[in-house]
Formats: sequence, structure tokens, C-alpha cells
Amino acid sequence: MDEPTLGEVVRRFEDRVVDLRDDIQQLGRRLDEKVDQRIYDLRHESLSARVTTLETLREKDAEKLVATRRWLVGAVIVPLVGILLPVVILLVRGA
Repeated sequence: MDEPTLGEVVRRFEDRVVDLRDDIQQLGRRLDEKVDQRIYDLRHESLSARVTTLETLREKDAEKLVATRRWLVGAVIVPLVGILLPVVILLVRGA
């Protein structure tokens, strides 16, 4: 068996050190991109609060729409029918 020379052992060792340094730098970059759990929780709570607010506003808008329809029927359509129905009945009987 051939034993590696001292120069070859040093070269291999330096290659491993360079690989290890690159791995540590890559790990550092990945850790820099990771979001802290507390920040994640705060963002999640904020998003949940916004969704709850939007749902509440949507429900209020739906209630306003129903109220507007009721007002339209009560204030416009019912009196209009009350005025036009006798006229229609008179026209039909007169014909």
C-alpha cells in the first residue's frame, strides 16, 4: 500500500477545512433567512386579527344590504303597489 506523502495529507486537510468553512457560511446564510419564532407568532396574530376584522366588516355590510332591501320594499314598492293596484283594478273593471 502507498502511504500518502506529508504534502498530500496537508493538501487534503486544507481541502476539508475549505469545505467546512463553506458549509459554515452556507449554514449562516440559511440561519439569517430563518424567521424568529416570536416574529412569526406576532405576524400570525396580526394576520388573524386582520381576518377577524374583515369578517366582521363583511357581516356588517351584509346586514346593511339586507336593511337596505327591506327599506326599499317597505318605503318604495309597497306604497307604489298601493297606488297602482286600485288604478289597475279600476281599469280592469271599466274595460
